[in-house]
Amino acid sequence: MSSPSGSQPVSSMRQRLTKISYPYVARLHAAPKLTLPGITLVLALAGVFAPVVVGVPALILLALLLGWLAFLSWPAVNGGPKFLRLFSILVILLFAVSRIANG
Repeated sequence: MSSPSGSQPVSSMRQRLTKISYPYVARLHAAPKLTLPGITLVLALAGVFAPVVVGVPALILLALLLGWLAFLSWPAVNGGPKFLRLFSILVILLFAVSRIANG
């Protein structure tokens, strides 16, 4: 099977994850426009300002959320935005590790 653009084949794992994700993406789409940025902001602020036992899990949840969204949108994005998405996830995870290391 191929992607809508016809340029690359779509793996069965991508198909399964896209199908499983559909209800959640539809719910996010139906929610008020500031829901996803609000969730992102709350997780980021908790990750930065909360104690380590709360902050690190918040940062990991944020990285997982952004990774999930990046995975779903990966075929539709080209070049620079792909790098920016990977870079932002990496920075969040490195900050989580730094929070653990500094106690």
